[in-house]
Amino acid sequence: MKKTVLTFAEAKQKKEKLTMLTAYDYSMAKLIDEAGVDSILVGDSLGNVILGYEDTISVTVEDMIHHGAAVARGAKEALVIIDMPFMSYQTSVYDAVVNAGRLMKEGRAQAVKLEGGASVCPQIKAITDAGIPVCAHLGLTPQSINAFGGFKVQGKTEAAAKKLIEDALAVQEAGAFAVVLECVPEKLATMVTEKLDIPTIGIGAGAGCDGQVLVYADMLGMFSDFTPKFVKRFAETGQIMKDAFKAYNEEVKAMTYPEQKHTYAISDDVLDKLY
Repeated sequence: MKKTVLTFAEAKQKKEKLTMLTAYDYSMAKLIDEAGVDSILVGDSLGNVILGYEDTISVTVEDMIHHGAAVARGAKEALVIIDMPFMSYQTSVYDAVVNAGRLMKEGRAQAVKLEGGASVCPQIKAITDAGIPVCAHLGLTPQSINAFGGFKVQGKTEAAAKKLIEDALAVQEAGAFAVVLECVPEKLATMVTEKLDIPTIGIGAGAGCDGQVLVYADMLGMFSDFTPKFVKRFAETGQIMKDAFKAYNEEVKAMTYPEQKHTYAISDDVLDKLY
């Protein structure tokens, strides 16, 4: 059965943990979906993981549509959420609704995610009023990395912690169905979770959140440019892949691959007629 935003609401009420992983293509989405993960986030982290950018700033709406549609084709049960990239919603409420609509129509999303608190509540309300579910994102918001001065834990001072709580309540009031908390101290994230009626999805925010999200390439050991503290490697898939690529390279050059069993036959009578 296809999971929806109602699945998230029911999980919060029943105190059942939610799971979310990123994906950017059909094959990976299909594997994650078949594993029973509740939601797939087509994150603008594709800028780092797939496109090789140093940050997420350069990712476009067209990038998100292209990858989102591929993921949607592979996800039969998981809720598909697509990130709204940098400057696709900050410029105006009108732009936010138009771009969210494109992600739904062309990207085949079931919901969109955007970064920010009270400052983007008008956008959240307008998008939800248009019938598009919105997941909010607070704490370390990668699109604001230049303003933060780097990847740093958020909400550590009294003022910052108070603002985080206020922002969480604000996005809930604006209509968000869930909120991602990234790089937030565990006790603060737990406090926010207890105050909200909507589920919190943590990434570097501790076990007190209603669910967890990770970038699949991080948890599989496939992305080695940097590994955040909060990442657990559930498999060293990257090393397995490198070993396989190396073995392929060596066997082709040593002429041990392909073997006879990997080839197709043709009748000698046919070949004789070609001369």
